[in-house]
Amino acid sequence: MLTEFRTKLPTGRRRSRLVGAALALLLTAAPVSAAHADTPAAATPRTVPALTDWQAGQGSYTFTSRSRLVAHDTASRRVAHTLADDLRAAGKGTVPVTGGPSRTGDIVVDVDAHETRQLGSEGYELRAGKRLEITGAARTGAFYGTRTLLQLLARSSEIPAGRTVDVPQYKERGVGVCACYVHISTDWLENLVRDMAYHKLNQLLLEIKVKSDAHPEANSWGYYTKSEIRRLVALGEKYHVTIVPEINSPGHMDPWIQDRPDLQLVDTDGNAQPSRLDITKPEAFDYYKSLIDEYGEVFPAQWWHMGADEYMLGSDFAKYPQVLAYARAKFGANATPQDAFIDFVNRVEAYAASKGKRLRIWNDGLTGANTVPVKPGTTVEHWLNVNVKPSQLIAQGYPVMNAAYSLYVIRGGFHSDTAKLYDEQWDPRSFEGEKLASRDGITGAKISLWPDNGRGETENEVATAAFMPLNHIAQATWGTPHPDATYAAFTARADAVGHAPGVRDLTRVPLADGTYTLADGGHRTAPAQVRLTRTADGYATLTNAAGACLETRSGKLTLNVPLEPGSAVTWETCDAKNTLQRWQLTHDKGGHRITNAITRMTLDATSDGRLVQYPPDQRTSTTWTLNPA
Repeated sequence: MLTEFRTKLPTGRRRSRLVGAALALLLTAAPVSAAHADTPAAATPRTVPALTDWQAGQGSYTFTSRSRLVAHDTASRRVAHTLADDLRAAGKGTVPVTGGPSRTGDIVVDVDAHETRQLGSEGYELRAGKRLEITGAARTGAFYGTRTLLQLLARSSEIPAGRTVDVPQYKERGVGVCACYVHISTDWLENLVRDMAYHKLNQLLLEIKVKSDAHPEANSWGYYTKSEIRRLVALGEKYHVTIVPEINSPGHMDPWIQDRPDLQLVDTDGNAQPSRLDITKPEAFDYYKSLIDEYGEVFPAQWWHMGADEYMLGSDFAKYPQVLAYARAKFGANATPQDAFIDFVNRVEAYAASKGKRLRIWNDGLTGANTVPVKPGTTVEHWLNVNVKPSQLIAQGYPVMNAAYSLYVIRGGFHSDTAKLYDEQWDPRSFEGEKLASRDGITGAKISLWPDNGRGETENEVATAAFMPLNHIAQATWGTPHPDATYAAFTARADAVGHAPGVRDLTRVPLADGTYTLADGGHRTAPAQVRLTRTADGYATLTNAAGACLETRSGKLTLNVPLEPGSAVTWETCDAKNTLQRWQLTHDKGGHRITNAITRMTLDATSDGRLVQYPPDQRTSTTWTLNPA
């Protein structure tokens, strides 16, 4: 999706997936129990997404050290136990889960399938009075009710009495992350999952590289181990976030086939293209199927995203006459090269379907230059304005997700102008190149985070940049896109809600600024005096006695990042803007592990005393001691 090729275009290629939604709920009047009848009715409590139908009552609900979670069936208890974990993480203490009768101050969690008609699978009803009651027709709905409760308790233990029925407008509310070339820390991804759930977002697209057992030759760094993926998927399941994997194909395949020239598309000059899979070769399709199979070991989601974007970015089919020959041999004399491309998409769709998975693709390959249609039912994620408009795709029966470029956050590049989108009352009907009158056929929307310039910003800087886009997409896909009169007021709402319980503070540096003696436990390097200085984004720089800063810069660059394992780490001229000079320190075996903020490889010492970087799973990371000098 995003790659070196993008730099050849004036605007590059980014995807934006945003879901805007206006939520209007019809409520039947119902009495609300009052804790303090003499207390005036309160204003609508602030949440993200906002509650659009709050019916205020008299009095308030108060959470105390005696409050319990009451749940009477298996589904309700699962929701209650997750809530108990989060209340403890939020500093509310250990709250017991019981099946007994409720009392004043308790929180009652109920999953009642009889409420499906009103609440659907994700809606919930919340009532606050002497006790607080959350009801969902399904476990997911009850879970979202607990997210609202956590937001309300984030500011006060007292919640105004009232009632709400809260149902999402769109079924897909998401975030897309490309961890496809550079590595993004699992701590960062886990924080994202928790924050997504806290804001009722339910789909995380991960364009990601899993370390392959079947194809070890493809295991260039940034990969993730299967155990890391299983842990992330388990967290997603706990927090009702579906994690959809993507291996982009047949373009952007260089992370997988850069060392497989036999699978690369060859042009008329005899040049093999590491980013382009040769869709005319049966063995190329077999290779891609084997990747789907291996990902199926760790990703249980009923979706498969194959990308299918930018196959001919920076070139054209005329340079590859074998593609046209393949198309005509299969579909007749009137076939186009684009038919061969669509044929590959449809073959992937059929194989994914045989594995119980539905296909998703980007829209830019659907230019209308094909005679073979994409298989019906394939979800199209629309990010780029091309000849075939969203309205045409919907009319042809394709589910369409809004992944607009305007929703992108790109490292070192374009950042979504969330204030502008908010003031324009953007919602998921607003595609690149077309605004639809109806939301029929639109599945939802998502923001997208891309590392086009991988060293342009650190993870912590991206987290800060994505905070308001995440809040905005949550608001626009669940409810009304404009709950506050001004963007400043919406920002204040988002700040009041904050982050999910359990989110780790990744900006914490475990040592104070100062001068230290840096040494490794194996005594492979001579102890060195260094100055440790915290950076504004929560990392540290290490400066030696000569005034040079520790940096990784050697080896092959990928998206402007040195990702070659074993490459040298050296002392270079200090530059406050150079993100490759920023390091993360974490406690490890009586010392610290030192990890580069950009490459996500650890600082290691070789037997002859050289400083190098390695992925943490390729060798035992050096434990460094930093003692005050």
